[in-house]
Amino acid sequence: METTSRTAEHEATTTAGRKVDGYLLAAFPWYGLDEAFNGPRWLMQVGAAADGTVEHGATGHGEEPTIKVESPQDERFAVVVTVASRPVRRSADGTGVLEATSVSTAAWLAGAGLLAHTWPTQMERSLRQDWLDQQTMLAWELADDLGGGGWSELMLPVDGVPTSFAYRESEYGWVLAGSASEGPDAVHIGAYGRGMSAYGLGFSVVKDITSYRE
Repeated sequence: METTSRTAEHEATTTAGRKVDGYLLAAFPWYGLDEAFNGPRWLMQVGAAADGTVEHGATGHGEEPTIKVESPQDERFAVVVTVASRPVRRSADGTGVLEATSVSTAAWLAGAGLLAHTWPTQMERSLRQDWLDQQTMLAWELADDLGGGGWSELMLPVDGVPTSFAYRESEYGWVLAGSASEGPDAVHIGAYGRGMSAYGLGFSVVKDITSYRE
């Protein structure tokens, strides 16, 4: 699958400064739910390449998910993942090649994000890592086969334009992925959520990322 290397990337977080600063460094537009959503909006984190270039990030909508709640199925949230559209390119130090990003990249990041917030609360702690490893590999394989039977097509508006997304549901929530815009601002969009139906969602460019709560 064409995707950014999980080993070459790191989560861009700082012990000092604002979380939003990482978002402001991105050279691409961020996406979130459109104006039809009037609930809470909050920032998650950005992912950057080894040279510090921001590659992707996520914006949250609704209730912030946590694996500590007794009834996670009662949570209502949707997270939108924005991934910069990148061709195969050389690394900043010229010593290697960074893989291209694709819709599969967005699908993988969305699938992994959903897993991070859906650990079975009844499972013994000693078994959780095995479960997470197994589910993570499954999410990786599914993201690499967006045309397979594990996905269906869902048409949703992106900046008001009907756009095709690959969509799947599981007992833990839903995941979708597609592409938005063209040219230098081209990005791939992934999303995941639980308790909020994906069928009524719409996506749009975030006009002011600082309006999202840190």
